[in-house]
Amino acid sequence: MEPFKNIYNEQEIIKLANEIAKVYPEFKKKAFINSLINEDWEVKELKERIRAISLSLGEFLEQDYIKSLEILKQVHINFSGLFHLVFPDFVEVFGLDHYDASVEALRIFTSQCSSEFAVRPFLIKYPELIDLFKVWAKDENEHVRRLASEGCRPRLPWGIALKEFKKDPTKVLEVLELLKDDESEYVRKSVANNLNDISKDSSNIAKNIFKNWHGNSKNTDWIVKHGSRTLLKAGDKDVLKLFGYICDGIVIKNLQVDKRITMGEYLNFSFDIYSEKPLGKLRIEYKFGFLRQNNKTNYKVFKISEREVVEHELRVQKSHHFKKVTTRKYYSGVQTLSIIINGKEFETCEFELIV
Repeated sequence: MEPFKNIYNEQEIIKLANEIAKVYPEFKKKAFINSLINEDWEVKELKERIRAISLSLGEFLEQDYIKSLEILKQVHINFSGLFHLVFPDFVEVFGLDHYDASVEALRIFTSQCSSEFAVRPFLIKYPELIDLFKVWAKDENEHVRRLASEGCRPRLPWGIALKEFKKDPTKVLEVLELLKDDESEYVRKSVANNLNDISKDSSNIAKNIFKNWHGNSKNTDWIVKHGSRTLLKAGDKDVLKLFGYICDGIVIKNLQVDKRITMGEYLNFSFDIYSEKPLGKLRIEYKFGFLRQNNKTNYKVFKISEREVVEHELRVQKSHHFKKVTTRKYYSGVQTLSIIINGKEFETCEFELIV
């Protein structure tokens, strides 16, 4: 797959220069393009490219920030997707001292991609902005409503962490309360992700929300399930109980696993889940203990399925592909595989991986 950074390429930069020149004829298109497309461009990563474009816009547009912003507000509609991030990034870089104009621009820009990253420095400098999020939560545009949630996520990936909300998410929850039954799945997914963030720092607060929202509607049930995924993976007993996942009388039989595999192959394993009474609701997972370079072990849980089983016994077969990934380095040696049912770890076995 082509790297995302390649979206910020010469063709798109030329298009940006041309669109700006239509509304601002004094714009020095060639100088702007040459300031970016040079021998250093290829080595820049995604966020570096976004920031470089923003800085060049600041150099070649009007020196008056408000005038530059008005130009970009006329131009931004011609762009979408990841490239559009340059518009809110410009606001983040140059507009922090212009609260009213910048915040309104972020609301406008978010409709073409998202202002979720750029709005965070404003939220840190101007804590009262969270009250405006409550207004945005009622906006007719789903992108603006999503920004109300996504913009205040305590642990937004790629974004600045909001330390105050990690300590106390009360203000965030006031926003989410307005969005919990939103008609847009796009918005509800953001609400769930926000709650998942909160659960990592304030699990009891998150669990109270899950308990209060669960059973209210299909929308809130989906949010609760998606938002509690970290706690479910961690085997939190309260959350498992909320969804009806219990382990009474369940046993694992006939666990079989390949004894040795080579990197690039599949590890095949199977087992039986048994109970004297109907098995009921099952959340079936497995956990690898990956060997690290220092001979320590790094653990990671993977889900197989969630299902309701009326029988007394269930046969499970699974294959896991050991392929090279950028997020994990594998080492030759003995690894472990554990079976987890409804949050409880049952049998563990060993296998050898050859890298």
